Amino acid sequence: MHQILRPGVAESPEFSHVRAMFEGDNATAHIGAAITKLELGHCEGQFIVRPEMCNGHGTAQGGFLYTFADSLFAGACNSPGEVAVAAHNSIHYIAPAFKGDVVKGVAITRQSWGRNGIVDVELSVEGKPIAEFRGTFRVIPAKK
Repeated sequence: MHQILRPGVAESPEFSHVRAMFEGDNATAHIGAAITKLELGHCEGQFIVRPEMCNGHGTAQGGFLYTFADSLFAGACNSPGEVAVAAHNSIHYIAPAFKGDVVKGVAITRQSWGRNGIVDVELSVEGKPIAEFRGTFRVIPAKK
């Protein structure tokens, strides 16, 4: 199985919840995404656009970009250690990505209040923005 968290990322005890989340994340593994940095309220990663991820226009199909952004969003909003889930997400596509492109992403928690918060994710190729994703999350009660 594809290892999502790169060696040295989120290895300290306070990130055990996020490690477990990504260990069971088949969708993120399926696209071949790698989480390269994870800190409190911050998650970075990348993936390579494969031929089967491209649409009839020869560009990365938006669902793969959305999946990647959502994975980074999950890393950022779950980093404090409580289970957080998406309440609403949206994405704006700015420019295309193509087969072989390395898509990089940065997710940053912008606001959190009570059990809610907002995370912004920027996706880029070669330093140029290709998509902006904004997600709101809700912390849910721990399972007993």
